[in-house]
Amino acid sequence: MKKNSFVEGTFIATFSIILVKILGVLYVIPFYKIIGESGGALYSYAYNVYNLFLNISTAGIPVAISKIISEYNTLEMYEAKERAYKIGKKIIGMIAIIAFFLLFVFSKEFAILILGEIEGGNTLADVAFVIRCVSFCLLIIPFLSVSKGYLQGHKYITPSSVSQIIEQVVRIAVILMGSYITINVLNKSVSLGVGIAVSGAFFGGLVAYLYIIHKIHKNKNQFKVSNKKDKVTDKEIVKKIITYALPLIIVSIATDIYSLTDMTLVLKASYKLGYTGAESETISSIISTWAPKICMIINAVAMGLSTSLIPHMVSSFVKNDLKTSNKKFNQAINIIIVSTVPLSIGIAFLSRPIYTLFYGYNLYGTLILRYAAFQALFASIYIVISMALQSLNKFKVVYKSSIIGFFTNALLDIPLMYLMKHLGTHAFYGAILATVIGYIISYIISLSALKKELKFNYKGILETIKKVILPTLSMLVVILLLNIFLKLNITGTLKIFFTCLAYAIFGGTTYLFVAYKTGLLEGVFEKEFIDKIFRKLKIKR
Repeated sequence: MKKNSFVEGTFIATFSIILVKILGVLYVIPFYKIIGESGGALYSYAYNVYNLFLNISTAGIPVAISKIISEYNTLEMYEAKERAYKIGKKIIGMIAIIAFFLLFVFSKEFAILILGEIEGGNTLADVAFVIRCVSFCLLIIPFLSVSKGYLQGHKYITPSSVSQIIEQVVRIAVILMGSYITINVLNKSVSLGVGIAVSGAFFGGLVAYLYIIHKIHKNKNQFKVSNKKDKVTDKEIVKKIITYALPLIIVSIATDIYSLTDMTLVLKASYKLGYTGAESETISSIISTWAPKICMIINAVAMGLSTSLIPHMVSSFVKNDLKTSNKKFNQAINIIIVSTVPLSIGIAFLSRPIYTLFYGYNLYGTLILRYAAFQALFASIYIVISMALQSLNKFKVVYKSSIIGFFTNALLDIPLMYLMKHLGTHAFYGAILATVIGYIISYIISLSALKKELKFNYKGILETIKKVILPTLSMLVVILLLNIFLKLNITGTLKIFFTCLAYAIFGGTTYLFVAYKTGLLEGVFEKEFIDKIFRKLKIKR
């Protein structure tokens, strides 16, 4: 194994996450056809509840371990870092078992919380059943996460990234084969098929965990270890883990509680505003699960950045090198802007054929996806800002920006849905707008605090925003011209696929060409990295 630089680590992590997300998006096409709309809603209910408990179990400690490993390595406290890893595994094990128990035992109560009195769709028994099925994943995924955090803290990004691909491949195999055999071969219920599908995360996590443990043991000589006990007690390490993990746990819980609340509010508000029970379930599941699944490729860039950003920012912060911290922060935001702006615009422009390709034509799906793409862009920027704040130990700012942003979001959901209905448009636009407003408020609080407390400046980000305008406009002109000759339609799977591919190739190539010629790519990704890409592609500059 070899360590990865910030940009290289970002590229590897982002590439693997994008591959994982592409697989995660593609499997949905056959899966949705197997389980149908009601099964899709059932699947989204289970995963939204599961994500809440998964984040309680995994959100903080793996990242805390990554930070502590990086910090102790920088300070040459090699024995303490190994001890921290072992303590982290014990803590996460206890939390995981408790989370599993709560989710399994109180599955019916969660089902009541989600559905309430809504009739005409899935039953309480169906929802409770799939929640119980997915709860078993909590017994393995937390251990996988903390082991990946150990590797990432040492700046070994590649094995962690490979494990994500392994996990996704196994998971998808179980989802597709399990649901298909259950529903189409054995002629069992959709709820049983969905229950088996959600258990795919357990098997994927198990195989990935075994791979990570194998890599750690095989390459144990590469991890600096010392027999000399460092002057730090187990109690101090536990305190440090809790201190680092707590903000992440709170933010993640707040995020997932909001997602769960958002799903429930949209579901119930839609029903009150005149949509049928089945329509309300469809709208709610599209907003909370199916549109975000397509937009995962946008969020993948932010996730890859976060994986590489944490150890590098921690190292510079421990050395009190705030100039480098500011540079890394600006570079991370710049990469997000350059990478995700064209993706968001492309998905929004192609929302009708893309949604049809994955799930079949649905008016609500087309309209929601069009704006969910930009919502994903705002979410990506927030992920990076939040991770940077936590790497810099600005926990109070994380609490403040997250909680105020999410509360704003939740408070505006129903009023904005009613406003949109009053204005004669679709009510669910209000929920999407509420989310964007919440993110903007979180940005303002976070960036102001960094500027005030650490003297961060954002000139580089403002320059990137200006420079990204020309490539974006060029891309828009090309795809609008292409639309004259190659009309977007929603008939025939292969026809839709190749039409979308043509738009992606022409639009993406135009964007990259103009961005390269204007110096935008070199300015953001650094000349050395661009040179390396050209050498690997055997292209002369």
